[in-house]
Amino acid sequence: MDAARRAIAEELLERSREHDAAQADRLARFRNVETDTAELLAVLVLATRAKRILELGTSNGYSTIWLADAAQRGGGQVTSIDFDPERTAMAAANLERAGLDAELLSADAGQVLRDAPDGAWDLIFLDAERPAYAGYWPDLLRTLRPDGGLLAVDNVLSHADEVAEFTALVEAEPSVSTCVVPCGAGLHLVVRGAPLVVAN
Repeated sequence: MDAARRAIAEELLERSREHDAAQADRLARFRNVETDTAELLAVLVLATRAKRILELGTSNGYSTIWLADAAQRGGGQVTSIDFDPERTAMAAANLERAGLDAELLSADAGQVLRDAPDGAWDLIFLDAERPAYAGYWPDLLRTLRPDGGLLAVDNVLSHADEVAEFTALVEAEPSVSTCVVPCGAGLHLVVRGAPLVVAN
């Protein structure tokens, strides 16, 4: 990310943190990812050469800026979902200010996943309402590209109890490889069926 765009992202994050600190209601907060998590997500987009990227939980677009910047550099496209139309509008304004484009939808994440075809996404970033994750799992797995599609799930260390059922489902799935990266609030990386390379 270039310096000018990074400055916009950092200013957005600082304003979001100030807003969140004044909110007693968790749902009123923007709850943006930490900078190191955002940077890691961008690197993952580039490293996996992801072209079709889905974000579940847009909020005001901070993480979307990082994903969309990486997608722009790699020739990909981000679709980001949030249930709250006001947050979607905020994200659109923030992306425009950063000179970035993404498909922003106000919709139910579960419905978007159910409607998506098999193997629809190269990379999915999940940062939504944690109690719903276990219910999302079958469609998350189904809609990831089968030969190395990547799922990144935030808050798995900071809120391990809230994602325990989801984590158990992931760990029990034989078709994926996983690890937890102790960065930010904890990022669970799940790779679906990475291809086996056979030497001649």
